[in-house]
Amino acid sequence: MTTDVFEEHRSLLTGIAYRILGTASDAEDVVQEAWLRWSAVDPDSVDEPRAYLVTVASRLAIDRLRSARVRRETYVGAWLPEPVSDIPDGAERAELADSVEFALLVVLETLSPLERAVFVLREAFQMPYAEIGGIIGREEAAVRQLARRAREHVRARRPRFEADRTTRRRMTERFLRACLEGDLDGLTGLLADDVTLVSDSDGRARAPRRVMEGAAKVGRFLSSLVLPRNAERFLRSVGLDEAGTEDLRTTVTEVNGGPAAVVSAGGRAAVLVSLDIAGDRIQHVYLLVNPEKMSRLRAPEPS
Repeated sequence: MTTDVFEEHRSLLTGIAYRILGTASDAEDVVQEAWLRWSAVDPDSVDEPRAYLVTVASRLAIDRLRSARVRRETYVGAWLPEPVSDIPDGAERAELADSVEFALLVVLETLSPLERAVFVLREAFQMPYAEIGGIIGREEAAVRQLARRAREHVRARRPRFEADRTTRRRMTERFLRACLEGDLDGLTGLLADDVTLVSDSDGRARAPRRVMEGAAKVGRFLSSLVLPRNAERFLRSVGLDEAGTEDLRTTVTEVNGGPAAVVSAGGRAAVLVSLDIAGDRIQHVYLLVNPEKMSRLRAPEPS
C-alpha cells in the first residue's frame, strides 16, 4: 500500500522537481529521497499523502537547488538546463507542457530558489497560495509577493509576441537548413539584430564560453559549423571520435515540449540547439554540447 500510494504520485513529484531544478538526474535523486522519507513514516498518520509528498519533494528540490548553484560557480562557461525528450510528468495539458519548455527553464534559472519554487507550484500546477505557503514555510501574503516578483521577472525576460508552435518549428527547420548549407545570408536573415547565443559545454567540447551577441557575429559562428564540410572536426569537438562521419544525423524534434534541432552521431545525441523566437526573428540561440547533459535525448532518425 505504501508503495502504491507513492507510485501514484511519482510522476507529479518528478515533474515538480525537474521544473525547480532544471536537471532530470537531480529530480530523480529528489524523488528517490522523497521515497525514503515516505517509506519511513506510518501512512496512517498522514491525512493527505499528496500534500505530504509534494511538500517533501519541493523542499528537497529547493535545498538541492541552493547547493547546486554553489557548485555551478566553478562551472566552465554558461550553465543551461538538462533537456529531455520526454516531459517528466507526461504533461498533457498545454499549461503543463509550456511550463517545461527549454527557453522558460533558462529564464527560471535567474530566479531565487524560493521564487522559482513558488512560480512552478503556482503557474504550472495551479496550487493555492496558502498551500504553497505551507510547503515553503511562508505566510500567504509573502507567497503572493514572491509569486508576483517571479511573474514580473519571467515576463520581462521572455520575448514579446512569442511565436506559436507551428511557426517555431518552421523557423527551426529553416535555421537548421541554413546552418547545414553554410548559408550566412539566409541564416543572418533569420536572426534578430540583437540576437544572443549561449552555449553550454563545461569545457568538455569546443564552444564559446561567453555569450555571443549580434546577428553578424552569431551568424558567422553558426555558418562555420557546416557539418558535411567539418564532420570529422565536429565529432572530435564533442568527444565522439569513434563515430564515423556517415553516422551523423540532424533533425528537428520535440525537446521539452517544443521544437529543437538535434545532431547525433553513433546513435547518441551530441548537440542540441533550442531557439527563442518572437515574431519572425530568432531572439536567443541556446547551444548545448555538454555530453553529460545529452543522455536524456533520443538520437534522431535520418532526416
